[in-house]
Amino acid sequence: MLAEALEHLVRGIVRHPDDVTVRDKQLRRGSILEVRVHPDDMGKVIGRRGRTAEALRSVIGALAGKGGAKIDFVDVDRRRR
Repeated sequence: MLAEALEHLVRGIVRHPDDVTVRDKQLRRGSILEVRVHPDDMGKVIGRRGRTAEALRSVIGALAGKGGAKIDFVDVDRRRR
């Protein structure tokens, strides 16, 4: 449910909504929602000084309740060396 909600929110603010994917990874310390967007949309998702990212984290944190969920914005355009 959290992944679908986050995906819906992110799709609403990006230029390439078809490129948005959200994966729910279950780890020992809890769940991590991994967000991947088109490289041109990364700045929109992060926002100025991270304000948009923090707002998304706040909304999802409120939906998650006590267990909480972390959000990781993955830069898919990075080149590995």
